[in-house]
Amino acid sequence: MSKYLETAALLAATCLISAPALAGDFGLGRPALPEEIAAWNLDVRPDGTGLPAGSGDVATGEAIFAERCASCHGDFAEGVGNWPKLAGGEGTLADPDPVKTVGSYWPYLSTTWDYINRSMPFGDAQSLEADEVYAITAYILYSNYLVDDDFVLSNETFGDVQMPNADGFIIDDRAETEYPKFTGEPCMQDCKDEVKITMRARVLDVTPQTEEDAATAEPVEEAAEAVVQEVAEAAPAPDPELVAQGEKVFRKCKACHQVGEKAKNRVGPHLNGIVGRAAGSVDGFRYSTPLLKRAEQGLVWTPEELTAFLASPKKYLKGTKMSFNGLRKDADLEAINAYLSTFTE
Repeated sequence: MSKYLETAALLAATCLISAPALAGDFGLGRPALPEEIAAWNLDVRPDGTGLPAGSGDVATGEAIFAERCASCHGDFAEGVGNWPKLAGGEGTLADPDPVKTVGSYWPYLSTTWDYINRSMPFGDAQSLEADEVYAITAYILYSNYLVDDDFVLSNETFGDVQMPNADGFIIDDRAETEYPKFTGEPCMQDCKDEVKITMRARVLDVTPQTEEDAATAEPVEEAAEAVVQEVAEAAPAPDPELVAQGEKVFRKCKACHQVGEKAKNRVGPHLNGIVGRAAGSVDGFRYSTPLLKRAEQGLVWTPEELTAFLASPKKYLKGTKMSFNGLRKDADLEAINAYLSTFTE
């Protein structure tokens, strides 16, 4: 028998001898212990099933969020760069480019809690205690105007929170309702004869103005300048104690805005001279379209307008890029106005 056939026969004999052993238990591992199964059984259901006991309030969540989450998601859950936005997007789901956040899109609060508990912070997953997860989730709800600043989220209050888009998901029936529309010939009928410009970004200087546009804009600009002058002349000297209080309130704004001698535009424009200034007029800052539209209409940041805006930016100006939730206390609004009034252009 050749050496090749001898080797083949030896391998065959080995396989036959080993076959009974392979047919049974490998003899590896052991049954998982109950505590090991519990460590991986982290899922939380929409009705709150699976939640651990614990609680966390908005204020605590804000502090933890700033330390553990803000580097990616922004101080106000507005998102940094291409990292996900967790707040905002209200009323955008029908837009061509919807903003999908916890408040605008996610149907169940359990998704938020479960994801944070399992996967966050990025690179340090499952390092948060249950109370910290409750607190962070409470702050995200607050950032989306879904709860007040004194709200406490717990396994007992979890079911009280109703997400705005809870009824926004339907059975996927595109095969019956949509696919047929895209399988036939395009109609190519009733197309528009022309495209009209409905708004001009004059402040950004990205669209040319016609003589008609300029004639329309001049009265608005003149009216705005008159209001600016009126505010400057009527402003009394601010109370020093109120200014000091306003400086403390401004800490909530410093992540995005600067004031003072070397103030520069950051996420938001610098605020030197903001009290009495025409809206959308800081050089080099790219304002949102809604604010530019209001600027074209002659908006001036009088103390009254600033108060209304800072109390609830998203309600005052739908579509604003400012992600701050707003100042809820009248005393804080008065103080921030006093503080900002001390900084001129």
